[in-house]
Amino acid sequence: MTPVDDGGRKAAIRFIICLGVVSMFADMTYEGAHSVIGPLLSDLGSSATQVGLIAGIGEMFAASLRFFSGRLADKTRAYWTIAIFGYAINIVVVPALAFAGNWKAAALLIIAERTGKALRGPARDVLLSGATNKVGHGFGFGVHAAFDQAGAVMGPLFVAYAVAKTNHFGPAFLWLGVPAVGAFAAMMIARAINPETDVKPPKKVDQTLPPVFWTYVAAAGLLACGFVDFPLLAFHFQKTGLVGKETIPLLYAAAMGVNGITAVIFGKLFDRFGVYALAAGILVSLLALPLGFLGGHAAVFASVGCWATGLGAQDASLRSGIAQVVSMNKRGGAFGAFNGVYGVAWFVGSAVMGLLYDHSLIALVAFGIAAQLVAAGMFVWLKRPLAEAAG
Repeated sequence: MTPVDDGGRKAAIRFIICLGVVSMFADMTYEGAHSVIGPLLSDLGSSATQVGLIAGIGEMFAASLRFFSGRLADKTRAYWTIAIFGYAINIVVVPALAFAGNWKAAALLIIAERTGKALRGPARDVLLSGATNKVGHGFGFGVHAAFDQAGAVMGPLFVAYAVAKTNHFGPAFLWLGVPAVGAFAAMMIARAINPETDVKPPKKVDQTLPPVFWTYVAAAGLLACGFVDFPLLAFHFQKTGLVGKETIPLLYAAAMGVNGITAVIFGKLFDRFGVYALAAGILVSLLALPLGFLGGHAAVFASVGCWATGLGAQDASLRSGIAQVVSMNKRGGAFGAFNGVYGVAWFVGSAVMGLLYDHSLIALVAFGIAAQLVAAGMFVWLKRPLAEAAG
């Protein structure tokens, strides 16, 4: 490797770390809130079906709106502006959850927070993918995900302390405004440090995406449909008394720690084995369903561990596969389209699981396992088409 190449790799790693710090603060805010969304909604009078619907609608907004924000990013090339505005929304809506007087008001704020994530996601991923080109997509996205999860560990721990002190969920959201401001400030610093993106597309962007991309998206959609959302797991843990109220955010913090470690591991595995690594992660994640909903107290911890491992595999691998087969000038739209399908599928899965929870836990588990197994099989089949497309 030449000194120039080595310098480019070091600069790319520095930029990945810089954006990782942004995401660390953002995840302190979001994941701290997300760790107690299920119990908060329960305290505000919602049912399991409503928890599933709210979680699903929130994720649908977070992902489906990316279809439009991704195309907007490719068209305007305003990657930094769009990303910074998305992070600014957190400063307002997350602390406002402290004042939600009913589950409907809380639901609106949850959806608003997810909308901010939808705005910033594709633009940030394009900026990030420019750097991962130089260090390996799996490794680069895996390192970024590790920073995500560092924040995701700290946020729930912070919330756990606040909840243990007051025995209420609401006041904890006020303190989450601090890392929200930190994420915004860190993003401004990242912009100042790296004003050149090196990802400017031509004025007229060809939005046509390769056929294998859409098959890949369909497989990811099935995976999202069968992957249980943590608020429903937490709802079940609290309702059945498997763990105490103050333990739930600690469980989520532990899950985010596992997620961060496994994201780096699966990122390296992805660079070596491709989507086979993702398929292996799916086989672990589906175990969270029977362990969490059909097991006892001890199975709670195993369930959360399997859930976190599967999420780590997704964090490192799903975006990496897109970056391999889609050219830079189309990645904003590609990330947006991918997340649009993923979000709708997540909503459908969350809604179905919420409904099934009120009728049959066995049916809920069977539904999730079936969807994830089919997704794993599709990813295994996609190994060769993806390699040919990356070519």
